[in-house]
Amino acid sequence: MTDIALRWDGLGADLVLDGKDLALDHGLQTPAVISLFSDHRARAEDVLPGGGTDRRGWPGDAWPDVGGDQIGSRLWLLGREKEIAETLRRAREYGQESIAWTLEDGIAARTEVTVSVPRRGWLRLQLAIHRRDGRTENHQFDTLWEAH
Repeated sequence: MTDIALRWDGLGADLVLDGKDLALDHGLQTPAVISLFSDHRARAEDVLPGGGTDRRGWPGDAWPDVGGDQIGSRLWLLGREKEIAETLRRAREYGQESIAWTLEDGIAARTEVTVSVPRRGWLRLQLAIHRRDGRTENHQFDTLWEAH
């Protein structure tokens, strides 16, 4: 699996350059960035931030290559939530949901997501993707958390 490399800086993703060319990612960092930080459509039972009505979602989900596939995570729902244990539990759940495709597609044998608050106003997600060939990819992403 090779993708154009993306790097997460805490506020957004950007392309990575290799000299004058786009760098390639031969691992799972770029898919992890897309999975975690693209907006998955909110479920009917989800409470939307600020009492809004926009359930968001990635436009490409309307025509998935594989029926039922959806890109992204529901982490955006936590943007205004307080830094409490329940919110961290949900962040872990949403992170796990977002990378479940690695299990479904046979890339990973097991995945682990841990979350923490490294400093006020920031959420840290650590992924361990245990591949079927025995290798483990570890990725860490810090993201700005609007409410605290």
